[in-house]
Amino acid sequence: MNVKYIKSNTSFKGLVIIPVYETENETLFEDIKISKKLFFGKKDTNYIVEKNDVNYLFIGLGKSPDYKTIKTIFRRISAKQSSYFETNATFVLPIEFTDLNVEAAISGLVLGTYNLGHYKKEKISHTINNEIFVLEILSENDFKTSVEKGIKIANAQLETFNLVDLPSNKITPKYLSNWAVEAGNKYGFKTEIFDRKKCEDVGLHSFLAVGQGSEREPQFIIMDYNPSNSKKHIGLVGKGITFDTGGLNIKVAGMVHMKCDMAGAGAVLGAMQLISDLKLPYRITAIVPACENSVDAKSFLPSDVINSYSGSTIEIIDTDAEGRLILADGLSYLIKNYKPETVIDIATLTGSSVGTFGYECGALFTNNEELSKKLQQSGDAIGERLWQLPLWDSYKSDINSEIADVKNYSGKPVAGAISAAKFLEHFTDKHTSWAHLDVAGVAFGDDEFAKTKHATAFGVHLITNFIENL
Repeated sequence: MNVKYIKSNTSFKGLVIIPVYETENETLFEDIKISKKLFFGKKDTNYIVEKNDVNYLFIGLGKSPDYKTIKTIFRRISAKQSSYFETNATFVLPIEFTDLNVEAAISGLVLGTYNLGHYKKEKISHTINNEIFVLEILSENDFKTSVEKGIKIANAQLETFNLVDLPSNKITPKYLSNWAVEAGNKYGFKTEIFDRKKCEDVGLHSFLAVGQGSEREPQFIIMDYNPSNSKKHIGLVGKGITFDTGGLNIKVAGMVHMKCDMAGAGAVLGAMQLISDLKLPYRITAIVPACENSVDAKSFLPSDVINSYSGSTIEIIDTDAEGRLILADGLSYLIKNYKPETVIDIATLTGSSVGTFGYECGALFTNNEELSKKLQQSGDAIGERLWQLPLWDSYKSDINSEIADVKNYSGKPVAGAISAAKFLEHFTDKHTSWAHLDVAGVAFGDDEFAKTKHATAFGVHLITNFIENL
């Protein structure tokens, strides 16, 4: 896609996109008049007028749409009205549009090009992705920065869509490490990969225990974006279970969707692309422990006691509580060796968080109220919402073990997301600015853009927006 910026146009061609805020009057554009009985800008409505071989697409925004609403509206137009997009389109920006409105709209248009048919013989390619396609931005104001940013946000989210939606025989730990190396070379961050032998030498015992039942080589991925004008140092950890059978505590339902259990890793990888693409003035060190939780004669067992990078021993109560085990080593390694000022981990960690919030928001855990407030504000601003749950020490008994320092599962049918967070907290070395995001209900699910469950890229923009506003 090529983007051009124009301030006037007397000879429209192809498609003209005209967003309209809800009004009580008739809609006017050039010499086109639309009766309010037919169209008045109501949210989620549109109206098409064909004139002189030009399609004028009027898009209803409602009265005061937020960022997510605008992004979804334009993604819907791009995805479901793709036949209108031929070789060019003119996007007429309303005078009311702000930089954020433009960013959201452009991002939505680009996201609308995504198609789940990765392995179909006949692939559907959206016209917007064609090199000859031209998108003209018609406005008296200069929105070039916002347009470019919207494209970069969408591109990072599209990468995360691919990583999470592609099957586990494609998205292996090695695939993720190769992706990180290639992205680092392209966008400007350093990548270091620990294979199984290196992980053994370093002492990443908890991480290795989860992956020991799989033939696929575990990969401990370390990425470091360190610009010369860095203001602060932020650490990220993303859960990278490329497929989760549950181990010997094998899952009895929903296993077909467990390719998504690396969505936390996908969010971190996408955020690293976006942060470095935007050249944000912050140092970001990100770790993705990537492995597969499989069933095999070599799989770790319930009742095993394993070690960890931190030196704490862990009693294994349930092998399906594996995500917290790899995050434990990721957090310990990050904090000990890189000492970031703030640490955020993100994971599809517990069904308990889904039971609490459904599919509306992610669960947030932190004892730092300022960090909690900033993360929630960042999420609210772009439609990736979080809500805080407690980390009270009264829940600490849920992870107490008689035989080891901690156990990986409480064994109780209640407060599962909280006890998982308490387990992770044990491995943060009492870091005063750490947050855990449990995104099991919002990283992969159903919406209008596909007939099956698919990736949302939740966390890519949230993390980036949080860092931008530090």
